[in-house]
Amino acid sequence: MRLRLGRNQPMSEAAPTRFEGDPPVADHPNDQAGHALRAPSALHAFNRYEIKYLVPSGKLPELRRELRARLDHDHNGADGGYGVWSVYYDTARLRFYWEKIEGLRFRRKLRIRHYGDRRTIGDGTTVYVEIKQRVNRVTQKRRIALPYARARALCDQRQMIEHLPGQTGFVNEVLGLVSGLDLRPTAATGYQREAYVGRNTDLGLRVTLDHRVRGRDRDFELAAEADNRLVIPASLSVLEFKANDRVPYWLTDLAAGMDLSIARVSKYCQSIEAFGAAPRSIFHIPDDPAEAPAPAATEKA
Repeated sequence: MRLRLGRNQPMSEAAPTRFEGDPPVADHPNDQAGHALRAPSALHAFNRYEIKYLVPSGKLPELRRELRARLDHDHNGADGGYGVWSVYYDTARLRFYWEKIEGLRFRRKLRIRHYGDRRTIGDGTTVYVEIKQRVNRVTQKRRIALPYARARALCDQRQMIEHLPGQTGFVNEVLGLVSGLDLRPTAATGYQREAYVGRNTDLGLRVTLDHRVRGRDRDFELAAEADNRLVIPASLSVLEFKANDRVPYWLTDLAAGMDLSIARVSKYCQSIEAFGAAPRSIFHIPDDPAEAPAPAATEKA
């Protein structure tokens, strides 16, 4: 199988418009760093255009030099960045996976996500329950912050949970999805994120580099001491440009000048395929450049 790439063809997805709500849920004592990675509110709704690339590790020094000359470090991303840990939900027949592979114009997925050190996660740790959906060429992301125990009660036990008034519609939507579609935890992913933000005329721009993208198909507690398998080769990082209106020309010119190609890559789909839960699609990134079968690397995250 080959990964289908198209050079400099605009792809739009989305992720952050903010709706301010009531005060945030209290932090777990060990979760100050993780929760500080995202400004809390009752409901976040994100709407952005996104373009993804795969970057060979040999090109990272040049890319970092160019980004640092025009952008600032995300204040949470200094000193090596931060971890991003997610548990994805799907049906027994992987409905959300196949909707992504088949490129449906309207599709959704549900996940629980934590930013920071997963070893600090406890029942009171703040996590995010997120619905990410694509409508035509725009991807939207909505989420609420909850203590981890309450997020699991909502998504795993399918219980109505205590929530803020502005969150009722979202909570009902999550309950409708997990109950109506019989969703269950299907894959976990984790990676180290390096983030940059725009300055001056590039305010609202965000650039992320995700390294050592791993996954697992069992032990779906976010803090589980489980082996995480590389689902994208360690020699590749996922680069994403995210903008409210359009990605600046200097960034797309930078990508073209470095001979980077736009990639249709989904960390969730990579995890599903890496563990043999579905046949590998044309978008799967092989472990071996020659696409020969090779044992996958395993490491403790």
